[in-house]
Amino acid sequence: MAHRHGSTREWFDHPDPDTGKAGLSFGCTQCGNCCTGPPGYVGFTAAEAEAIAKRLGLSHDDFIERYTHDTRAGRSINEHKTEHGYDCVFLDRTTIPGKAVCGIYEDRPAQCRAWPFWTSTIRSRRDWNNAGQTCPGIGRGTHYKPQQIRVIRATEGESEPARA
Repeated sequence: MAHRHGSTREWFDHPDPDTGKAGLSFGCTQCGNCCTGPPGYVGFTAAEAEAIAKRLGLSHDDFIERYTHDTRAGRSINEHKTEHGYDCVFLDRTTIPGKAVCGIYEDRPAQCRAWPFWTSTIRSRRDWNNAGQTCPGIGRGTHYKPQQIRVIRATEGESEPARA
């Protein structure tokens, strides 16, 4: 059975053998694992940069200069080395003991909002299960229907990255 754009059904369109439901479950545990690891790329749009700058009480240019760096793909939010890996500079591990929270959560970029429904994470059941090795929220919590997953995934790279 095909859905819009003529693509075939995806693996998460089929009922899970254990639950009998199509789709995937996820519930954030605030572990911070999605915001750390090897050096990476946290992209954002110009509108997202404006919102983050406003949240921080900075001008757009000050935000860009203080919290981002240029990459081949566009600007990326800075990271800093911690005992956990390279944490996003907005990841706060001290305010709530035992939890890692985003300091710009309400204005976080679409890339962050789309986790764990990134194209690379939901390409196959194997990719999903592999992501679950480091993300304890995968496979538990809120159940997302296949169409919800596709909508969230589409926001992952919604706009062109911001340029300096």
